[in-house]
Amino acid sequence: MLFSGGIIPFYIVVSQWLHLQNTVWVLILTMLCQPFLVFLLVSFFRTIPEELEEAARIDGANEMRIFFQIMIPISKPILASVGLFYALNYWNDWFMGLMFVDNEKLFPLQLILRRMVSNMEAAKNLIPSGAAIAVTPPTYGVRMATTVLTIGPIVLLYPLLQKYFVKGLTVGAVKG
Repeated sequence: MLFSGGIIPFYIVVSQWLHLQNTVWVLILTMLCQPFLVFLLVSFFRTIPEELEEAARIDGANEMRIFFQIMIPISKPILASVGLFYALNYWNDWFMGLMFVDNEKLFPLQLILRRMVSNMEAAKNLIPSGAAIAVTPPTYGVRMATTVLTIGPIVLLYPLLQKYFVKGLTVGAVKG
């Protein structure tokens, strides 16, 4: 979880062995299994009492029914948390697109916005300091607009998942 093989071996595996370069799958599969989130899920499922599963087996439930009718409803808070972490990671990721995608039609939104801001900064630096040009590129305005654009969907997603976070924090607070 703390150490990886490095960027070069990762690039070789993804581009030459898996042949995912210039596909949509490179943006999805490279971030699919994150060790921290797996650790969160495992630690949550270990806190669920085994008596629930045993009681369901005694009542005649099979493994699939136990999973879908008992475990999934109980684990909605952790699934909402992990889902929000994944949504944030995918929404904010521009590095995988920069590293693996050459086709501009497949660029993620964050990479497009990053390129736009970089081009505005480069255009600003091309103008000589003593030039009589009255119009300079609106770099700070573009930065603020891209910030609002990138933060908007996550701000709209959080209120939908907030009830699960509050429920997850208070589920073990009171016993009795």
